[in-house]
Amino acid sequence: MTCMTAARTSAPADRPQLGLRERKKIKTREAIREATYALIEEQGYEATTIEQIAERAEVSPSTVFRYFPTKEDIVLTDEYDPLLLAELRERPADEPWLESLRYVLRKAVGFGAHEDPRVTRLRTTLMTEVPAVRSRMMESMSATGDLLAAAIAERTGRDPESLEVRVFAMSLIGGLMEATRHWVKGGFSEDFGDLVDRALTVFERGLTS
Repeated sequence: MTCMTAARTSAPADRPQLGLRERKKIKTREAIREATYALIEEQGYEATTIEQIAERAEVSPSTVFRYFPTKEDIVLTDEYDPLLLAELRERPADEPWLESLRYVLRKAVGFGAHEDPRVTRLRTTLMTEVPAVRSRMMESMSATGDLLAAAIAERTGRDPESLEVRVFAMSLIGGLMEATRHWVKGGFSEDFGDLVDRALTVFERGLTS
């Protein structure tokens, strides 16, 4: 999920081997992201321009825009929604729905276990505190909701466009976003995986005393 970007910044180790062209694309995307993070650390988000990012990444501004339509997308975009939803679809058909979600989201959190905490915290802070990034994230959450609603519909036999499925999907995404905000506000002192588990427990049990 897009809001799970906070916990994962590179491909999982068990990802299938990609062709040369796709590897080059990934390398370019990573160079652009690394240049962006470095510049933001040096001078802040607002002061960082696409032209500066392109120069630092040794690509043209048009290349940056080809990979990321906006500066905000550099922070938000990842390749994992389809991978995680594929994992969700592979769970046993008779497995309780929330148990399947727990499994997939724990795996998503695990993807970032060996990443540079500095980068993870920077990106997560930008996602929750910079208005332009937060606004763009709200737009992207709708697309993630479409993918999640489709997966829910497949499992439950419901219409992906039904109100019930859409409410469930978007409520889940909103809950995960709140877990991310809580993580940032707490100074990253808590385990993010535990916060995700707590968010899912609310869906499972409601507000318990």
